[in-house]
Amino acid sequence: MAELDPAPSPTRTDYRGELLDAFLTLRSRDEVDAFLADLCTPSEIRSFVERWHVAALLDRDELTYREIADAAGASTTTVTRVARFLREMPFKGYRLVFDRLREQRS
Repeated sequence: MAELDPAPSPTRTDYRGELLDAFLTLRSRDEVDAFLADLCTPSEIRSFVERWHVAALLDRDELTYREIADAAGASTTTVTRVARFLREMPFKGYRLVFDRLREQRS
């Protein structure tokens, strides 16, 4: 008995672009908040907030990793991972946002 190939289905990467486009349609904090509330579980949102808090503390460059972990309620593993993405990784998403926020404030 020959196996049938399943019908092609959209991949997760197909929807990644659509998700990114969805974010780009949002025009206010309230809209972003509502979308995130629909899209993510409360635990996932808490994780985003924790990582953002860690990134902000790392960006100030005033505390040790342990102090940042304690202040943000994060693990040192999370602090190390965020630090790697903030400083060393090619994506530079954190850096882009921090720089743009600084521009908006000045």
